[in-house]
Amino acid sequence: MSDTTAAKDKLAADFRAVMADIDALMSATGQQADGEAKALRARIRERLDEAKEKVLDAQHEAVRRAKAAASATDDYVHDNPWQAIGIAAAVGLALGVLIGRR
Repeated sequence: MSDTTAAKDKLAADFRAVMADIDALMSATGQQADGEAKALRARIRERLDEAKEKVLDAQHEAVRRAKAAASATDDYVHDNPWQAIGIAAAVGLALGVLIGRR
């Protein structure tokens, strides 16, 4: 999970950088020359595109891991059907007890 944590931290840092650029753009719009504002807009667009790409990469990785987990679960259930039924029954019983306590 350290890869996931590192990816989340990197993504959060990228969004903080984008927000800082947006703040700079907002303050520069009224105070700085048109050329500097265009440069800030271009930098913001570039960082937003990078952030979108990283979000898509993270989404694809999450989908890949979910498919791998589903495949492993499917294989386990096919190899051990009675154990899977027992686990499902135990989980169902536990949920029923928890819901019944309300």
